[in-house]
Amino acid sequence: MESTLETVRREKLDKITEITNPYPERFEVSHQLFELTDKPDGLTDIKTAGRITFIRKMGKLTFITIADITGHIQAALKKDVVGEEQYDFFKKCFDIGDFIGVNGELFTTQTGEKTIRVNAFWFLGKALKPLPEKFHGLNNTDICYRQRYLDLIMNEDTRRRFLNKSDFIKAIRRFLEDHSYMEIETPVLINKPSGASARPFISHHNALDMDVYLRIAPETYLKRAIVGGFTRVFEFARCFRNEGMDATHLQDFTMLECYCAYYNYKDNMEFIQKMLLQAVQQVFGSTKLKIEDREIDFLSKWPVVSFRDLILKDCGIDINDFKTAEELLCEITKKGITLESETDINLLGLGNLIDLLYKKVSRPMMIHPTFLTEHPIALSPLARANDNNTEITDRFQLVIDGVEVINAYSELVDPREQAKRLREQADLNAKGDEDAMVMDKDYITAMEYGMPPISGWGMGIDRIIQVLLGTDNIKDSILFPIMRPLEKDQV
Repeated sequence: MESTLETVRREKLDKITEITNPYPERFEVSHQLFELTDKPDGLTDIKTAGRITFIRKMGKLTFITIADITGHIQAALKKDVVGEEQYDFFKKCFDIGDFIGVNGELFTTQTGEKTIRVNAFWFLGKALKPLPEKFHGLNNTDICYRQRYLDLIMNEDTRRRFLNKSDFIKAIRRFLEDHSYMEIETPVLINKPSGASARPFISHHNALDMDVYLRIAPETYLKRAIVGGFTRVFEFARCFRNEGMDATHLQDFTMLECYCAYYNYKDNMEFIQKMLLQAVQQVFGSTKLKIEDREIDFLSKWPVVSFRDLILKDCGIDINDFKTAEELLCEITKKGITLESETDINLLGLGNLIDLLYKKVSRPMMIHPTFLTEHPIALSPLARANDNNTEITDRFQLVIDGVEVINAYSELVDPREQAKRLREQADLNAKGDEDAMVMDKDYITAMEYGMPPISGWGMGIDRIIQVLLGTDNIKDSILFPIMRPLEKDQV
């Protein structure tokens, strides 16, 4: 049902159409809005454009605010400067939310606000729906997720958050390229859901008449590139996991994965600490971040703790004492620890059960950047076994503020051992553990052509932004998160 305000705006659109094209094809801009903040007074022939977010009419003088994602500036329209006809056109036809292009001279008002003295203006686009009331802003979370464009228009915190995310990605990409890493692309539609332990999305490829999977990770294809002769590769990959939704998980997300030939996991510990320290400093202007009542200092030493020691300390269970999932589950039950899992907990393999226990009793208490190491081999089907203890892997996870933000390995490059582990994973999958991996013979074939020593890591971009900015929900880090349609959208 169209509101009265919308009806009025549509009537204005008809009037505008009689005068000019209300949706012109282009407008030449000499300066973007954010550039004008630091420009000196007296700068003439400025041409800029944006959305009108504020109008204050004062007889023969009208002040407006023009804005976009990067910034805003005030503009002053005087009747005796733009002309009576144009001034009346503005008063009768322009609304908050419309787009405008202006030409003029820069000056500073007596109140100290940088302003454009407008000589001429152009209508660049009509908003048929009124924006939410500026005084109250937009604070309905559901609307913010469903109509992110309104959230961006109305809320400064949202604009800052996504600008921070863009700057963080640029800083990380620049660091990798400065260290001779090459960005490549790998397929999204794949034959086998490999590269991580997760439940995949399944689709059908009509042209080839076969089922395909949306990738859960780009890992095995990036390592195929290493087989082909690349030595340092990375990809910002859109990944898809058909799993539960909560404050730190979504089904589609951006994962940065990075692989370096001849590195081991300890080399990557050092590399990642330098990378994140530099990126945080560049984006936020400090190595210390205040998150609610917690201060996280990225410059301080990052502790290294083992999986076994951490769980033993936090709940008194020594995971080395249990060789089967059934034995461990019995001990967990004795301790009165309740675990939650989408998959029937009795169907989980030992590795996934240990991981679930750690997430329950240990991870929430890990606030400062901490490297978690010595993961059980059953939990790491693609990681290299430790030379001194084959029951654990050369792997680490970086945990910040109770959230895993990076997962890294010394990669398994022995095709015989990899085939053995994938067979074990495939058996678990066949018995009902949907998070277990399946056999990927093509990947084994690639490995059989020879792989050098490799260390690789993956970082959830949306999740680390959530951590660094201290937002409650990962949806706050994603521009357009998937939502269940409203009934009115399904009609």
